[in-house]
Amino acid sequence: MLATFVLTQISAYVLYILLPLLALYIGYLIITKAFTDMDFTSFEAIIIVFVSFLLGSGIVDEYIGFSFSNIHLFVYGNWIVGINTGGAVIPILLSIYLSVKNKLQLSRILLGTIIVAVITYFVTEPIPQKGIVAKFPFWLLPVFFASLASIILSWKDKRKAAPLAYISGTMGVLIGADFLHLISLIETEIQTTRNAVIGGASVFDMVFITGILAVIVDGILIYRERKG
Repeated sequence: MLATFVLTQISAYVLYILLPLLALYIGYLIITKAFTDMDFTSFEAIIIVFVSFLLGSGIVDEYIGFSFSNIHLFVYGNWIVGINTGGAVIPILLSIYLSVKNKLQLSRILLGTIIVAVITYFVTEPIPQKGIVAKFPFWLLPVFFASLASIILSWKDKRKAAPLAYISGTMGVLIGADFLHLISLIETEIQTTRNAVIGGASVFDMVFITGILAVIVDGILIYRERKG
């Protein structure tokens, strides 16, 4: 009985250790797959995500003496509006880089972004206590439409589908969720000072995640099409 109990406890501890490691490994595979589809190396993918997390989480702020993670934009009533470096600024810069590198047509970028922005607007809502949120599974709809739009718009050149999916997903969510709902959020009267940060959850924000998942779905759909 004692031996069985000890083995059970050891198995439980091993499971507690392995499950987070497994989750991290799966996350690593998903992220690197998405970035390699956009012609980045696995090393570059890790650097981008690491820097996004480092700059967006606020860890660096403690050492430099000012807020670099949440860049201050303006104050409206008791709302302090800002933009997160890892959750919004870096995805925006990455979108610009991908559009220039892949010579994507502006009309296709705008159309894909508008589609995702409209979908995102209707699946998100401003809640003063939480910010701008979307319920599961509705927050997956922008991912699907970003991927679908990129494949249709890049039908003649599938190599451009992945970067277009990322740009449409990232910019569409940024506009549809954060920008379009921001006014209604900050017009809510509150008694205490509160932050309204665009892309505020850093690498865990819907802006960051939608772009990554849209590329993954893109790869799956294109692979199935080629296989079929």
